[in-house]
Amino acid sequence: MSSYHEPVLLKETLDGLKVREDGTYLDLTLGGGGHACAVLNRLDPKRGRLVGVDQDEDALLHARKRLALFPHFQSYYGNFGDKPLWDVLAPLSPFDGILMDLGVSSHQLDEGERGFSFIKESALDMRMDRQSSLTARQVVNSLSERELADVIYRYGEERKSRQIAKKICQSRPVKTTSELAEIIHSCFSGRERRLSHIDPATRTFQGLRIFVNRELDRLAEGLKYAVAFLKPGGRLAVIAYHSLEDRIVKDYLRMESRDCLCPKNVPVCVCGHKASVRIINKKIIIPSDEEKGKNPRSRSARLRVAEKL
Repeated sequence: MSSYHEPVLLKETLDGLKVREDGTYLDLTLGGGGHACAVLNRLDPKRGRLVGVDQDEDALLHARKRLALFPHFQSYYGNFGDKPLWDVLAPLSPFDGILMDLGVSSHQLDEGERGFSFIKESALDMRMDRQSSLTARQVVNSLSERELADVIYRYGEERKSRQIAKKICQSRPVKTTSELAEIIHSCFSGRERRLSHIDPATRTFQGLRIFVNRELDRLAEGLKYAVAFLKPGGRLAVIAYHSLEDRIVKDYLRMESRDCLCPKNVPVCVCGHKASVRIINKKIIIPSDEEKGKNPRSRSARLRVAEKL
């Protein structure tokens, strides 16, 4: 198993969570255990506790080995958008702090056989949870041209989605990451490729990955559960890596920080909504230039923190 990279925005995340030595914390995206290890080091083993969750069994196995010496650590397999996981976590709640570090991990990108990266030759998989049945290969080879274009445009924000979808459908069956990347590259001129700051395949691969793993739908559900399972005064820290994720986080926290959601033209509140959180950082927290230099994959990270009322 290849090594995991350094956790992103580590100090900022720990500060945002206000980690106390006697607190109970929940890491919903355990990954390589980097954030979890830092939290555990701040906890009193007899009074504090960290619960870790991941839907990737490879990541869970790695984290369990890495954190085995911490007696105040326990972990579970599951996705933060699924109710059965929260039924398991209910007896351990409420929590003083909850972390969500979204998107694909560096390790998943580096593992060629997972199909997340267009740089390495592999089967088109892209499942974060290998128990899931839907793969990127099925999506690429079974959706209609219009459906495929919609997926690439909506989740990848790719302006050439229709051209790419048409070329994919003409090239079926598409079996590997390199085949798919080559098809996407053929839709861009040499000048477009030279002027772009990212590989032209990036957005299409992102869109397929998000669709395969239902990332945005599960994020919306996960945020609701996370806020519900916090103690009053507890903190939620969410690290997003692209605009679609960050928009969901921003809009949800903004909505939950308001006492009324009625339209402005309604003179008296009729919705009955009450604020459940207080937004801690009005402006998103991003990595320093030093961190971006050391870890280029951190460059798009955005941290938002809220406190339960």
